[in-house]
Amino acid sequence: MWVRVLYVSRSVGPQTGTVTANILATCEAHNAAHGITGVLCQGQGLYLQVLEGERAEVNRLYNRILQDPRHHDVQMLSFEEIDRRRYPGWSMAHVVLPDDDAMVRMQHPEFDPYAATGVFMLKLVDELVVGGHRIGGAKA
Repeated sequence: MWVRVLYVSRSVGPQTGTVTANILATCEAHNAAHGITGVLCQGQGLYLQVLEGERAEVNRLYNRILQDPRHHDVQMLSFEEIDRRRYPGWSMAHVVLPDDDAMVRMQHPEFDPYAATGVFMLKLVDELVVGGHRIGGAKA
């Protein structure tokens, strides 16, 4: 059975190129070997990540993520069983959240990723994948 998990977290330190490269290299190697696909969106101190794959594999990975010291305030926004993947071609695509996006800069006072519904946040991730600055993302 396949599942999809969407979570949000806050970066412990600056989201530097070195930290991001390390996260992506780890994600791509692990995910490709374990049949996991997804998207990592980052910017303004936030991470939004979607993980898709076999339930046991995604659960194991999510438990590792909870222990990762590079971020905190990890909250699962959505967990669902799926019939097909939303991001089948990416072991981990990376979307840089543009600094000039009003939503990303939290200029919408009603926007709080921790209070938003999983459905809303998954739609936002889809919009960021289309309109954001996707870089990398090895094929699964």
